[in-house]
Amino acid sequence: MNPRNVLILPGWQGSGPTHWQSLWERAHGYTRVEQHDWMRPLRGDWIAQLEEVLLACDALQEGPAVLVAHSLGCAQVAAWAAHSRSTHLVKGALLVAPPDVERDDLRARLPSWAPMALGRLPFETRLLASGNDPYCSPARARQFAEAWGARVIDAGPYGHLNAESGLGDRPAAHEQLLQLMRMRDTSGSPPPGSATAFPD
Repeated sequence: MNPRNVLILPGWQGSGPTHWQSLWERAHGYTRVEQHDWMRPLRGDWIAQLEEVLLACDALQEGPAVLVAHSLGCAQVAAWAAHSRSTHLVKGALLVAPPDVERDDLRARLPSWAPMALGRLPFETRLLASGNDPYCSPARARQFAEAWGARVIDAGPYGHLNAESGLGDRPAAHEQLLQLMRMRDTSGSPPPGSATAFPD
């Protein structure tokens, strides 16, 4: 598939130059979905921006997209899928370190994002989660994965899996993305992924 159809979805405040999403974007030519306001994210605005970029990709007739989301970008994917009629334009998603936006501290900072959208995602989804993420417990990550129909991959005890985690360009995670990119398009079919055990 065309690397431009791999859409990078950063979380709150965006992904800086040393974040693995930025490293992938520069190294492989993936497309970042820009937001009008990274510091004050509004769920409706972020959903609309993703929809707009996906429709633009579709107009180029280069095939379905693969989404690569970190943190609040994971909530963005779930919320977009719950409202969009364009989910057939996506064949897979790699969701990394979803935040628990229903937690009191995050709800106060991100008031438009609760509750988390928990509908089953109609495309193959893999969720990478850390055992000591300060923004989401392993139990909640497992709940999200089960609701979304995602396969959970234990990323180890590396915090929020961001630039501060010191993991560089995350080659193991990129291999997960490459697998999604190589998949045959099965738009409209129930996702084959299922949640797997994740330690509490």
